[in-house]
Parts: sequence; structure tokens; C-alpha cells
Amino acid sequence: MLHAELEPGRITGVEDGQTRICAAHAEPPIIFAMAKSAALEAPRGQARLRRTRAVREGLEAYAFLAPALLLLIVFLLLPAFWVFGLSLFRWDLISSNPDYVGLANFDRLLGRDELFRKSVFQTVYFVAVTVPVSMALGLLMAVLLNAKMPGRDFMRTAIFTPYVMPLVATVIIWSFMFHPYAGVFNAVLNAFHLPKLNWLDNPRTVLPAIIFYSVWQHTGYNVVIFLAGLANIPPELQEAARVDGARAWSRFWRLTWPLLAPTTYFVLLVSIIGSFKVIVPILVFTGGVGGTGSGGGPDNAAETIGYYLYTQAFYSFHAGYAGAISVLLFLIILAVTFVQMGVLSRRVFYS
Repeated sequence: MLHAELEPGRITGVEDGQTRICAAHAEPPIIFAMAKSAALEAPRGQARLRRTRAVREGLEAYAFLAPALLLLIVFLLLPAFWVFGLSLFRWDLISSNPDYVGLANFDRLLGRDELFRKSVFQTVYFVAVTVPVSMALGLLMAVLLNAKMPGRDFMRTAIFTPYVMPLVATVIIWSFMFHPYAGVFNAVLNAFHLPKLNWLDNPRTVLPAIIFYSVWQHTGYNVVIFLAGLANIPPELQEAARVDGARAWSRFWRLTWPLLAPTTYFVLLVSIIGSFKVIVPILVFTGGVGGTGSGGGPDNAAETIGYYLYTQAFYSFHAGYAGAISVLLFLIILAVTFVQMGVLSRRVFYS
């Protein structure tokens, strides 16, 4: 090794053809630069480690979600896109060569199909009555069942039971209850000396009868959701309002109801979407035990968009036309949902 006595920070020796700089005698600017470089390198390494960890966690999350996403794509998204394409064809579900007709199905549906327009009106009527009544009853029962009382758990179970019972079975039972001669409802009317009604064979009463059943069937679900919302309201707020002298109605209107806004918003959204798609009760009521008319009720008085779609697809085998009805039903529900979100979301507070 050769040594050379030079100024501090200069060459101090040569070993194996490489030049060494004595760090102990390095000039102050060189020491500062080395420390700064080390200080900057540490955060970069930590950031790189965080990015690697985030990517790994993201891949793990998608791996766990993959089975559910696969089912969602195969059985929901792909059929939905397929229906949009199907609406542009004339097809009977049997022939191998469907005919492309463009927007002809939509032209017929919106311009010349009187039954479709009637089904739209009756669907709106069904939704406008079923949703508010079932929500109001659900909220009332939830408030009553939220208080401590004997048999509260049994009553909660009994009210929720109709929602989880088989739909077709309950509709058949209610068809017997609507029977014009042996039905329970006409027996009640007769007890009050009122005329009997031909519930399911009269164009004026068939849809109100189905609405009556739907309210009974959906109220239990609303009760459970409202009870969950009431459970999240701190009891200290109710106690403070009671100490301040607020009456029961004032506590409900000024305290409970505003705090239930997120729950009410959810119930309203789900109820409207479900009511627009009603099919099974109409199918069984108008072609089952209690009624003698064809599907859709007498004079198609119970025809809704969902039931009309079903008959076009699986009775008339007009698959392309049914696809066009599906697209319009989707657009109607989407428009109603956007209007609801735009009007009500600003009045909903989650904290």
C-alpha cells in the first residue's frame, strides 16, 4: 500500500488499484452530504415497503373476493348485458337464428302496447300504496316493540315470520282467505252486515287484495330494520328529553325520527325496488285457488310490469320483447332511485 500525505479529504492511499478517501479527515461538506443521503434513503425504503405491503394486501383481498365476484359476474352482470342485446332481436327462445330488429321492440312497447301502459300505471299504484303503508306500520310496530313488555321477543318473531315463510305457500293460504264464499275476509264483512266481495275475480278489488297481502308480507322485514335503527340511538338522549319534560310524541318527532333517517332511507330504497319487481303474488293469486280468471286478474286489472315481462318471456315466448320490457323496467327503477337519492340523501345524516 502506498501512502501520500495530502490535505484533509484528499487521497490518503491506494490499495489494489482503488483510491481511498479518509472519512475521518473528510471535509465537512462531504460529511453533510453523506448524512443527508442516508436520511433521504430511509423514508424511500419505508415508502417502498408500504407500497409492497399494500399491493400484497390488495391481491389477498381480491383472492378472497374472487369466488363471490365470479358468481356475481356469471349469474348477474353477464345476463344483464345479454338482456340489453336481446332487446334488439326478435326471438322465441327456440329458433337458432334470432332476427335483428333494432329498436322495433321499444317502438312497439312505447307507442302501440296499451297493456304495457296499463301495467306501468298499475305498478306505480301498487308501489305508491304498498311502500308507505308497510313502512308506516313497520315503524309503528318497531317503536312499540322497542319498549320493554312481556312477550316482546315472541311478538318480534311472530311479526317477522311472514317475511321468511315460503312465498307461494302464504299466497295460497291467503287465496283461501279471499274466497268469495268460505273466506275469512268475507266472514268478517258478513259479521258487520256488509256485502261480500269477490276479491280476486273483481277488477276493482283484485289489486287492493294483492296490496293487502304484500303489506302483511313485507311489514315484518321493515320492523326488524327499524328495530336495528332504534337500537343504535343512545338511550341517554331519550332520558334527557324525558327529564326535560318532552312528551312521547315530541320525543319521537324531534329526536327518534331524525336519528332514524339513515334507516328510513334504506328501507324506502329497498322497498321501492322490490315493489317494482313484484311477480309471484300476482302469478299465484290470479291463476291459483282463489281466482278463476286468467293470469293478471280479470280485465288484466292486476297486471304489473314484472308480471307482464314474465308472461311475454315464458308464456308467449317473445324473448326479445321481454328483453325490451326488462330494459325499460331497469331504466324506470334507476330513474326513481336517482330521484330519491337526489332529494333525500341531503336530508340523511349518519352521525
